[in-house]
This record gives sequence, C-alpha cells and structure tokens, in this order.
Amino acid sequence: MISTWSFRAVAAAALAAVVSASAAAQGERPTPVAKSTPTPTSASSVIDGIVSDTNLTPLNAAFVSILGTPLRIGTGANGRFRITNVPRGQYLVIVKRVGYRPTSGVIEVPASDTVRLAYTLEPIAVTLATVTVTEKPFSMRMTEFLARKKLGIGQFMTQEQIEAKNTVYPTELFRMFTSVNVSPNRANGVLTEYYALSHREGANPQLGACPMQVYLDQIPLPTPFNLDLLPPPKDIAAIEVYSGPSTTPPQFAGYNRGCGVILVWTREGVPSSSP
Repeated sequence: MISTWSFRAVAAAALAAVVSASAAAQGERPTPVAKSTPTPTSASSVIDGIVSDTNLTPLNAAFVSILGTPLRIGTGANGRFRITNVPRGQYLVIVKRVGYRPTSGVIEVPASDTVRLAYTLEPIAVTLATVTVTEKPFSMRMTEFLARKKLGIGQFMTQEQIEAKNTVYPTELFRMFTSVNVSPNRANGVLTEYYALSHREGANPQLGACPMQVYLDQIPLPTPFNLDLLPPPKDIAAIEVYSGPSTTPPQFAGYNRGCGVILVWTREGVPSSSP
C-alpha cells in the first residue's frame, strides 16, 4: 500500500508543505505546522501532463488544481500543463473544463523525478438558458442540499453542525454517521490511510469490503478514497451520506455506487469548489 502524506498544512504561494517523515513512520497523525513558502531543493519533482477529450483531441483552457493548495493552472493550446518544484508526497489532482465532466486522481510524487499524467474529459451536451443576475444568489448546490435534507432520505451534516463538532480531521466527522465505517488501513504495521466503507460490509477493503463512492463538489473521487486527503472541517460546508442505491439521488447514482455515496461540499471560496 502506498504511504500517505497528509495535507494538513499547505503552502501559501506554491503547493503544500508535507508532513515530517518521522510522524508517518510512527503511524501517528501529523501535527499541523505554520504555512510557509517551500524552498525548492534538488529533491523537488515535476508534474508534466496533458488533458484531452474522448477523441484524444488536446483540450485548451482546462484547469488543473491540487486539493488543499491555491494552485490552479490552465492547459495550453496543446492541452499540456507543467508544475515544477513539487515536494515529495501524495496529492489529489482535480481537472475541470466548461462543457466537460470533471475528473480526479490521486498521484504519488517521488523525490527528484518527473511524473507524467494524462487525463480524459467526457463532454456534456448541455444547453444553458439565459440568466439575468440582479444580486448574489444563495449557492445552488446548497439549495439542492437543503432540499434533499428536507426530504429526510439519507443522513446530513450542516456547516453549523460541523463547526459544533470542532474536529481537526475530516475522518472524525464521518465516524458520526451510522451508515459509514471509517476503516484504517495499515501497511507494514504503519497507519497510512482511512477509507469510508459501507457499515454493513465489514472493515477491510483488502478483504473485499465495500468502499463508498466519495464526491467532492460533484466531482467523483477515486474509490476507495483516503478520507485524510479531503479538505479540513473548517473548509467543509456540508456532508450527505446515502447508504445504498435505493436512497442515492439519481444524479449521483451509477452501476458502481451500490456500496453507498458520500457527498462533501466545500465552503464558498475554497479552491476545490472553484469553477
């Protein structure tokens, strides 16, 4: 199992400050450190990638971001992007473009190396109606969240409830849902990742348990997904949990959603929720 580098502290001007190797080696949660601008070293790496459509045509103006950091870079006319001075660690990459379904992926960046990536975006056939804006509206995604909460199908946690919990790690929030089993994964005896599993199915994804599909601002994340890569609770606006296909909203349903779905919504202004 690939070891996980936590996103507890992020760089203000570049990427993220990675956690100390000693904390990971001892299987302990890292202590958040102050934000700082990392100094590039010979151990820094490069991410070199391309974004294309389903016909393998390069996509210009697709935006690539790394969760938990202010980094947001656009692709050129050839669909390519390049990120330099990347510290060693594990990252969640999100790729978006208007008119296409977003995608995401977890990558492992070794020291002093070049990581080559390729992402394919599926086009969406959507006709947008004319909209006249007279004042700043309430977030559409939060309006839909409140509508589903009113129906009472599923389990919900609002921003006020998240703040009242006063937790540091997102994993602690998911432990409060009765239909979610937060399962720790250990590699060589060292705690590395936390997965969200269907509470009915067991606790170990290595033994065929049932990982739940996690969405972040409507973006499907890799399954199983390490919950520690999600934004910290202070950046989360709401959470929805659906234990199976019979309760999952149609727009989030699918052939591989039978183990349940978790919807995580970030607060307005958080980089991961940017268009």
